[in-house]
Amino acid sequence: MSDVDSARDEARRARYAVAAVFAVHGAVTGSFATRVPWIQDHASLSAGQLGFALAFTALGASCAMPLAGRISHRFGSRTALRGLLVLWTLALVLPSLAPNLYTLCAAMFVYGATAGMADVAMNALGVEIERRLDKSIMSGLHGMWSAGALVGSAAGTLAAHWGADARLHHALAAATLTLLGLVACAWVLDVQPAEDEQPPPRFTLPPRSALLIGMVGFCAVFAEGASLDWSAVFLRDRLDTSAGLAAASTTGFMLTMAVARIAGDAVVNRFGAVRTVRTGGVLAVLGGLLIVVAGHPAVAMGGFALMGLGIAVVVPLCFAAAGHSGPNPSQAIAGVATITYTSGLIAPSLIGGVAQATSLVVSFCVVTVLACGLAAFAGVLRTAERGGRAQVSPRAAAVPDPRP
Repeated sequence: MSDVDSARDEARRARYAVAAVFAVHGAVTGSFATRVPWIQDHASLSAGQLGFALAFTALGASCAMPLAGRISHRFGSRTALRGLLVLWTLALVLPSLAPNLYTLCAAMFVYGATAGMADVAMNALGVEIERRLDKSIMSGLHGMWSAGALVGSAAGTLAAHWGADARLHHALAAATLTLLGLVACAWVLDVQPAEDEQPPPRFTLPPRSALLIGMVGFCAVFAEGASLDWSAVFLRDRLDTSAGLAAASTTGFMLTMAVARIAGDAVVNRFGAVRTVRTGGVLAVLGGLLIVVAGHPAVAMGGFALMGLGIAVVVPLCFAAAGHSGPNPSQAIAGVATITYTSGLIAPSLIGGVAQATSLVVSFCVVTVLACGLAAFAGVLRTAERGGRAQVSPRAAAVPDPRP
């Protein structure tokens, strides 16, 4: 077997390993999300206090994500990802142990910090594998994250239905996911920095390219956060549906996103990142318009499904474009991730504030306007096409890239 074939086989194995890492990361999120009501009751928090504590997740992630590149530079990509993923899976147990608001804020800060650093490390490796395979894989990796989140939320739903203590549930989930994560990390690429390469700074402002790419991700994550948190409320309050049908709209939105992400790489490889995102933006706008004018639950649910389909691949392609946009993928990805985390933080509260002042219909008019940004500014993702295709040759794929 030639060196080129051997390198490609290694990259293919690493792709499946990183996909498993994405699934583990998503499963932690799904496991936590389903037990938030238990955690609220355990800590005796009001809705406002809970929202305040949950904001520390994004705060922790934003503070810690710039450190991921430095950790990868210091220890190598495999060791760094292994350590950061273990910290993330074990952090799952912290929120359910918190007895009050202050300890829950601290727990959520650590939870968000470990989530963000592992997120940056695994996305940087995904971009490196994409570079070596010379084709789009990031959408599928994020599809595995969504699949993992669905599995984790399903297990959490069963645990809640059985009345299981969240501390026991999360301890068992953390132990299982830690073991799975360690097994998966054994097969990821071990990218080491060049001897003369300077470590990235501990904290730095995102590069300009990451800011532009991040704004596209901001629009997508805003629509995602608004749909996830408010779709059920929209159907219940605006269209007077049952609680079961309202919840089904959220589940349908999540399933649409998961399926679209898993299938998205084939579309991106066929049509390119820019055309895919522009088309997705049009679908998201159409979905938003259906939601706004909906007079029947089926129309609104169709709108949310279209919204999920339209935004599904945007964030994976934003990470890919950031990773290909400069000499330090981890730093650029951290910049984009910080912007998207911020969007996910402010979207639910902004939608609620607009709804309080006007109506939920007006709130989703805002979402629809932001979705227009996907079609208008998709061109900034052109670096993903150049980095993932034209700049990669078979010879280059056989030579390990020293960048973390």
